[in-house]
Amino acid sequence: MPRPRKWRTVEFVQGGLHLVPVGRPACEGEEEILKVEELEAVRLKDLLNLSQDECAGKMQVSRQTFQRILGDARSKVARALVEGKALKVEGGNFTRSICRLTCCQCSQQWEESYENQGQESTCPRCGSEEIQCCNPKKEFCLKGCCKERGKG
Repeated sequence: MPRPRKWRTVEFVQGGLHLVPVGRPACEGEEEILKVEELEAVRLKDLLNLSQDECAGKMQVSRQTFQRILGDARSKVARALVEGKALKVEGGNFTRSICRLTCCQCSQQWEESYENQGQESTCPRCGSEEIQCCNPKKEFCLKGCCKERGKG
């Protein structure tokens, strides 16, 4: 069984950002793809000047993982600038909030991103659709056990 996906928590999501060198049509040439969590790492460390511990805490990852994400991001930005490539921000394993879910049938627990909860979720162990959120913060829940949709 593959290792479960580890979500990176981001506060800032810049959708549809595509930077192209001057004088070159957007559809021509190579581009570097910067993941949303990589942009968040650069924002936290280089723009807000937070320590690596603070950055890792905000993204809910280890310092080592944060350092790897930041290093990848800086390499992509440098390559785009030096080689005249376009830079596009998209994709990644990010969320604005992580919710802990429990299966009502087999009691399996797992983490799911807030954004994926709107989709029909099933238990990874037994396939049941009877799932309940056990988020201790009581926020961002789409399963109906915390804040109701459209309120708060």
